[in-house]
Amino acid sequence: MRAFKSLLLLVLLFASCSKKSVDPQYLKEIEDYRKQIDSTFRYSPDSPFKRDTTVKFTGLKYFDVNPDFVFKSKLYKYAIPETVVVSGTKGEKRTQIKYGYFQFTYKGKTHKINVYKYPESVIKDGKEYLRNYLAIWFRDLTTGDETYEVGRYLDVEEESPDPDFLYTLDFNKAYNPYCAYTPIYSCAIPRDEDFINLRIEAGEKKYHNK
Repeated sequence: MRAFKSLLLLVLLFASCSKKSVDPQYLKEIEDYRKQIDSTFRYSPDSPFKRDTTVKFTGLKYFDVNPDFVFKSKLYKYAIPETVVVSGTKGEKRTQIKYGYFQFTYKGKTHKINVYKYPESVIKDGKEYLRNYLAIWFRDLTTGDETYEVGRYLDVEEESPDPDFLYTLDFNKAYNPYCAYTPIYSCAIPRDEDFINLRIEAGEKKYHNK
């Protein structure tokens, strides 16, 4: 029995030491960010829960904050950006500019994710997206399980004129499009090539458990 207790203590000690700690300042930043999003969804007249009062807002669900899913990457622009057709959840077709890609390394494996631009400035989900705004949407190995079955989005920032500028890809801020909450909205469906072959256990989880 004494040997078993000693072994259990070692296992617990190893587990606690192997877990990467979260910087308190960064943790507060993400917690404040999530509180702000929750407040907007609860009170803003532009909230999907105000537009569709048949859906009750009970607070968004998230993975624990995980600093392992914060990456830096240059923007690798395609020599000839391609205008592609992206399907919406209501069956409509949209055009987007497949402008380039980011890449990041996780557990020794390098992953690539496309970056899109809007052909013109648009207002979507209550926010204005400028023509030079860089957009990411993706699916991963959590999609349809812990996370929304259509996929998730990640805001980046406007394109920098500096070709060596490092953009921050913080998947703790990955979020669901409005169609994840109510079917009155339509959202862009990530294309097959926008699949990331790993479990991104960071950011927003699915809202409805069906």
